[in-house]
Amino acid sequence: MASSKRTHASTSTYGVATLVTGPERLLAERAIAQVLDRARAAEPTVEVDQVSAAQLDPGRLVELTSPSLFSTRRAVVLDDLADLSSDLVGQVGDLARGVDADLALVLVHNGAARNKKLVDAVKAAKAEVVECPTVKAWELPQFVSREARRLGGSADSEAPTLLVEAVGHDLRALAAAVSQLLADSETQAITATQVRRYFGGRAEVTSFAVADATLSGRTGMAMEQLRWALSTGVAPVLVTSAFASGVRGLGRLIGAPAGLRESDLAREVGVPPWKLKSMRAQARGWDQRGLANALQAVAVADAQVKGAADDAEFALEQLVLSVAGNRRS
Repeated sequence: MASSKRTHASTSTYGVATLVTGPERLLAERAIAQVLDRARAAEPTVEVDQVSAAQLDPGRLVELTSPSLFSTRRAVVLDDLADLSSDLVGQVGDLARGVDADLALVLVHNGAARNKKLVDAVKAAKAEVVECPTVKAWELPQFVSREARRLGGSADSEAPTLLVEAVGHDLRALAAAVSQLLADSETQAITATQVRRYFGGRAEVTSFAVADATLSGRTGMAMEQLRWALSTGVAPVLVTSAFASGVRGLGRLIGAPAGLRESDLAREVGVPPWKLKSMRAQARGWDQRGLANALQAVAVADAQVKGAADDAEFALEQLVLSVAGNRRS
């Protein structure tokens, strides 16, 4: 889904724990902000603390969550629970089961396997749960539409898909683009014409365009787009991420069961339906062995652009050539 999902909704922010769980950080940040807004609405002078679980020790945890000597209400956000020390897991679990009446407690876990038992224990304690899953590719246009409504505007039927094609799959970048378009709109409505005017040409320099050109066998175009993308500020890590997404998507397409309906196939591959046509054209030049080699090249380049190599641009150029070299002619 393209937004966070709440369960065990509580009528009060104080005296209960709120568990924010899932890998989509933008949605998690918004869920945290909503709890703190409710806490401040109920008590404008509330004391707010937000700490990373990795920085906690038993004494600090007690200090943060114990009743105030001055009878003031407190809101505490314990972030990054996946990094919580194992000797504090039981203490946090006990805390979730018996939250002080003047404490608004928010526990944040990114959905990783580490400390998953703590997440289960907090859920069992009847905490309010806000799930923040990764937004799938085919859900991104829906996210754009909902984001426009959240900000008091709207988007026409074509604009969300055009914006995703132009800006890419990063949720924070899409949210920023929606905000920018609405701020510049006199009618508080995002139109396809407006998206083309503001972002037309942006699609040619995104990381996904570089990956798509390479996977389609247009190596010369991919190299030109790569240099232009980097010159306009596209982060190297976004390029390797786009390659990884593209290669894995082709692998899922090639390995998908025969006879699936278009919508089911898109869901199986993990892309919006409009993307399948171009992916089918790309897939004609690939087999599973070539894709496995390409994915290995992506992993090498990803490590290089994250610090293993001095020249990220050269590493990405080599990635384009390596991936293209594994494509059948």
